[in-house]
Amino acid sequence: MARMIAVSASLLRGLLQAAFIVMLTFFLCRVMPGDVVDVLGLEGGLTAEQQAEMRHSLGLDKPLPLQFVDWVGQALTGDFGRSIRFDRPVGDMLGTALPVTAQLAALSFCFGVALALLLAIAATARPSRWLDAVIDFVNTWSIAVPTFCTGVAAILIFSIWLGWLPVIGGLLVPVLVIGIDNAGQIVKSLREELREAVMLPHVRTARAKGLSPWRIAFAHVLPAAMPIVLALSGLVLGGLVAGSLTMEVLFALPGLGSLTLNAIHGRDYPIILAAVTLIAVVLVAINTIVDMLHRLIDPRLA
Repeated sequence: MARMIAVSASLLRGLLQAAFIVMLTFFLCRVMPGDVVDVLGLEGGLTAEQQAEMRHSLGLDKPLPLQFVDWVGQALTGDFGRSIRFDRPVGDMLGTALPVTAQLAALSFCFGVALALLLAIAATARPSRWLDAVIDFVNTWSIAVPTFCTGVAAILIFSIWLGWLPVIGGLLVPVLVIGIDNAGQIVKSLREELREAVMLPHVRTARAKGLSPWRIAFAHVLPAAMPIVLALSGLVLGGLVAGSLTMEVLFALPGLGSLTLNAIHGRDYPIILAAVTLIAVVLVAINTIVDMLHRLIDPRLA
């Protein structure tokens, strides 16, 4: 019962956070200087009368609270409107961009977690100074070097100077950049947790039985550290969304990041609001699922 109450409270808190983010984004979009009609007027030479008529047809001349209520009512039915600049359903545009972002995020997350686990388990099974030095380097790299700077450097080295990889549209470099950054966020804490788990009684018993260090690390030490692995993975997933959007813009991948940036430049409010809403809901879902799993695995949180 206590677990259900805690999970319900976490879900409610996440929904309130998502609602606040969407509301804040809506009003920030509206208070930015200029709107999509101004942009279209500059591009297409619309007269003042045509601009006024367009604002009226789009509902931009209504009071802001009424505009927000109208938008929320439509969004709750799954209708995010049409792109003002491209005259396409926003839902279709999100459906095209979302798989690209999901693929980049999934590959980066899997690579990052796998690298962190490999380094931490190897340092536990076969302790050595050079493995600890690698772990410290990866951890420091993730803290000190922004992924955007790493991405720019990778483009200069591997795409422009060496000509090994395409400048735009490739997934390999973004996955490596984000994955290494994710691994750095996990591996140091995971290594410390595994170091403590080695001292548990059942691990000492397994060592006394003569089991191999690798078997002890995988079968006895790692399960004891699963709560911290799950907690760290949840933190990485939350930041992974922002990292993926940044890499999409840098490498010109047709995902949510590029779609949202283009919409911001063109003041295409329906796309901006729909994209932010989708991202907020995804983050809430991730945090809620991780919290539920964490409470199920770790009885101390019940």
